[in-house]
Amino acid sequence: MTLGACQPGQTALKPEPVETAPVVVEKPRPAWERLAVAERQICAEPEDLWIRLREGFTLIGKSDDRIEAELKWFARHQAYLDRVAERAQPYLHMIIEEVERRGMPSEIALLPVVESAFQPFAYSHGRAAGLWQFVPGTGRRFGLRQSWWYDGRRDVHEATRAALDYLQYLHRHFDGDWLLALAAYNSGEGTVAKAVRRNKSRGKPTDFFSLDLPRETEGYVPKLLAISMLVDAPELYEVAFKPIANEPVLARVEVDSQIDLDLAAELAGIELEDIYWYNPGFNRWATDPDGPHHLLLPVELVEGFRERLAEYPRDKRIHWARHTIRNGDSLGLIAERYRTTTALIKKVNRLRGNGIRAGRTLIIPVARKDLSRYRLSADNRLKRQQQRERDGVKVMYRVQNGDTLWEIARRYQVGIQSLAKWNGMAPRDTLRPGQTLVIWTRPGERESEQLSELNPANFVHPYADTTRRRIGYTVRNGDSLARIAERFRVSVANLKRWNRLQDKKYLQPGQHLTMYVDVTRQSGSI
Repeated sequence: MTLGACQPGQTALKPEPVETAPVVVEKPRPAWERLAVAERQICAEPEDLWIRLREGFTLIGKSDDRIEAELKWFARHQAYLDRVAERAQPYLHMIIEEVERRGMPSEIALLPVVESAFQPFAYSHGRAAGLWQFVPGTGRRFGLRQSWWYDGRRDVHEATRAALDYLQYLHRHFDGDWLLALAAYNSGEGTVAKAVRRNKSRGKPTDFFSLDLPRETEGYVPKLLAISMLVDAPELYEVAFKPIANEPVLARVEVDSQIDLDLAAELAGIELEDIYWYNPGFNRWATDPDGPHHLLLPVELVEGFRERLAEYPRDKRIHWARHTIRNGDSLGLIAERYRTTTALIKKVNRLRGNGIRAGRTLIIPVARKDLSRYRLSADNRLKRQQQRERDGVKVMYRVQNGDTLWEIARRYQVGIQSLAKWNGMAPRDTLRPGQTLVIWTRPGERESEQLSELNPANFVHPYADTTRRRIGYTVRNGDSLARIAERFRVSVANLKRWNRLQDKKYLQPGQHLTMYVDVTRQSGSI
């Protein structure tokens, strides 16, 4: 190191005033020790993480109308900047450390502002998830596991590693041009490479600002540069960033086995919701039985957690239930009942196939507390999303074989983007039979005619002030009016009236029925 040259993350200190003092003759120190002392006097870690961040900036300084537009928007929305900074606080130090370790521009540590506003549970219409907004395919390409239990795209530590791997790959692919690498992160390397080739063939410049790219991408890079410029000189744009201490907030702890997240919170001495905020990759009530077997926890709690975990018996980290198999049971039904997977039931019980026999018992892992306590699990986040009150009439729809979001949206005359959003999905997500969707129809004079095709009796919503909800049902082989009425706890007479079936004795597979059911009386039917 050259004496007086500060490394990224260090700040030059102003020399202290020199006071006269009696001369004391000391034994000379070795040269290396004198150099180390001098360096410590010249350089020190900044106390504010924002200062450390700006000292590693290398991409800002560009001038473009698109950057100016983003700057003006951010400058008018101080409350938004405050929210983003608050969300970033637990994760930003970890991200900056890794960015600096790789020698990358510090602006990249702010990319989650553009991608997700540092919202770890963010899920976009394009099926992108987490702080770094990985789509499923790219996530798997860079080693992010995705299962029923766990989604590595939302694992802050793992997704940061994968995102920086991807960006470094793109940086090499585009001959060291970081702005092209960032554009490709947003729209794909093929899209950017094609735009570069097109400009080359026309004798035009191939820098980012000269390319013809998708509209979202043309705003993506300027947005990152704009937020970086605000961090670099907040006073110039009359905004402020609340100081964040330049010290680690979270540390990764190896657990070595599956663990109930409620137990993990208890051993760490924090709230269960905090466990999910620090570890948003876990979808359910426990970590993934197949790993990863690590947790992010506040630094100051790590040692105590390790000590208490070491004293806790490994076989008690998950609770177990005994299930006696009954006639009609299947592994799928049992897994659904216990909120687990058939694969785990088979693994735990050493089953080679799907065949089970009535009278035998199965050992099944279960949550130690009521599932409603795990408020930030994937199921409970979805439930809150579906329970939000919106404009229109609420319809509960049970997915049938062959259904698609596009067909259901068309059938109920709603937008596919809206339908996906109401149900915490993306338009291209696949549906599974038995899945329940919430649909908000908006019947007016014009729409009433359209709804009448779905509901010939033209019952828009006869139970608006009750716990009854309209649902759609597709008739399956073996169904009868009596069987459907019994299953959904409605009368055959009403079922006929709602669907104008008075003169019809038989149902046809594939036929669509409309019912108004009391949701408080259903037990898994809807």
